Amino acid sequence: MSSSDSVSAFAEGTFEEQLQELLEYTARGIPDEDRTVLLQSLQDVVKTGNAPLDEDPRRTAFELVLKNTKSMGKGTDHEIEGFFNLLYSHLFTLWQVDSSETRQHVVYLLNVISSSPSNNTSVKHRILSNLFNAATRSSALRLPIYTTLLQLAAAGGELEVLAMTKSDVQRWLNEWHISDEEKSQFLKTIIDTLTRAGKADSAYEYQILLVHALPSSSPQGRSAAVDTIAAALRIPTVFDFDTLYNLDPIIAVRDHELFPLLQIFLRNGLPEFQAWADGHTAVFEIYQLERSQLERKIRLLAFTSLAFDYIGRDLPYSTIASTLQIDTSQVEKWAIDVIRVGLISGKLSQTTQNLHVHRSSARKFEREQWEALEKRLLAWKAGLASVIEVVAQAQRRGGNVAEALQATQNEQGIQVESTA
Repeated sequence: MSSSDSVSAFAEGTFEEQLQELLEYTARGIPDEDRTVLLQSLQDVVKTGNAPLDEDPRRTAFELVLKNTKSMGKGTDHEIEGFFNLLYSHLFTLWQVDSSETRQHVVYLLNVISSSPSNNTSVKHRILSNLFNAATRSSALRLPIYTTLLQLAAAGGELEVLAMTKSDVQRWLNEWHISDEEKSQFLKTIIDTLTRAGKADSAYEYQILLVHALPSSSPQGRSAAVDTIAAALRIPTVFDFDTLYNLDPIIAVRDHELFPLLQIFLRNGLPEFQAWADGHTAVFEIYQLERSQLERKIRLLAFTSLAFDYIGRDLPYSTIASTLQIDTSQVEKWAIDVIRVGLISGKLSQTTQNLHVHRSSARKFEREQWEALEKRLLAWKAGLASVIEVVAQAQRRGGNVAEALQATQNEQGIQVESTA
């Protein structure tokens, strides 16, 4: 949403000439007699001979044009955009950007634009975007303007047009001179809009922002924290529970009935989930959770934890089946699923009934995971030192370096690419 998108039109001539042209645009389609009366009323306001207008008559004349702006008007897209751009220009010239009068006029224009019968949503989007850009970066006016843009895009199923990102929203909340309550309400509007549009995974990102924005001890903060835990559990694509678990507002609701379930998804497996689920059947309906979906997610996470202990090694199908409580014939299906969601990477072998694990995500990263990483790095370092020594010996003897490397790889299981 760049200021370079703005289109200038209706911009030539004196202030009086520009306002008359704007008023003539609003009068398109009305009877000639009414048009004449309307234009004469503007002349009555601006008629001052050769003397320049002082501020009050200018404002009165502008408000006459604004009052007669009841829709986007009868014009081409270029004319509509130019009309509103000139209107914005005079508005922000005649009043301070964050004055009460400016806010009142902007709210009026937002209502006119959003309720206009035009089906051309693209021009609505452009003139609202131009208004957003016309307001200063820190202006509180950007909040109602963007909210209107969001509602318009959602109503037309065109949220992608906004190209809204979490980093944009974070920057705006830091720039705009608005209250903490207004910031929270804006985030709630985004969350509700995305959720209704079926974009729960995107809404979840803003739920995290909302949790940060609200005081942890407040009722609103606790409610947002619980809603975020429920969303993380509910959304099929959310597997990172460690980041969520370490947020102070989340820890503040550790007495809530969902918190133990969050801990299970962070650290445990299917048996612990089933035990919890059997004792909390009512919770599923309260928080719109589906047991079958949660069972799938906990199995994928348990698979991930198991694979983490086998990085660089073969993981037997039988071990996977035991951990996931499934038949061995179903292992490859689950392996494909866990690879598809990006939790692990590896190579399946039907012949050996093994999964060779190349990489696996850590569900949590604490002392145990750091120690495991240290062991792997030390092993890799030792293996690399051995390879370097083999290469040096082969070069001293004038032997074939590639053959020496292949022999070392066969002995130690170290994969090395040679250009020799």
